[in-house]
Amino acid sequence: MSTEERLEVTRFIPFPADQIFAVLTDPMGHVDIDASGMLQDAEGERVTRVGDSFVVHMDREALGDLPMGRYDVTVIIETFKADRAISWSVLGTVRSGIGHTFGYRLEPGDGGTTVTSVYDWSTASAEWRAGGIFPVVSQAALRGTLGILERVVRRRTSDPQVAQAVSV
Repeated sequence: MSTEERLEVTRFIPFPADQIFAVLTDPMGHVDIDASGMLQDAEGERVTRVGDSFVVHMDREALGDLPMGRYDVTVIIETFKADRAISWSVLGTVRSGIGHTFGYRLEPGDGGTTVTSVYDWSTASAEWRAGGIFPVVSQAALRGTLGILERVVRRRTSDPQVAQAVSV
């Protein structure tokens, strides 16, 4: 589903929701699954509740749209429902934030989980919406991230050393 202020893409991933959610709550998991190329590295602990945060080192040059270079953002968890939903806002060079959120909904089913990636800028101020910057991340990038998410979950669950490190 897409609207003028929100993008959603869905993919069935043949793994249990808890294994997918483990990637989504890991700061480095965000870097590992990013299809935009902007996320370079992350610092912080696994998130466990609304209000938790971590830092992501970004490189906007990957998009080639704005000459922002390298910068850091703080990801702040807005929604946290274990194995079902996670969303976050971003504080970057604009300290009050520009008002967009990212997130995932997980619907467990037979043989895996339907995962929906959501990018929403409907709460951004009129000034930011009028600036023509949205969507920052394309629907194709969201779709690509879901494909990468499946690959990352597969690798993390098939490698005993990685699976053990993720569960700690």
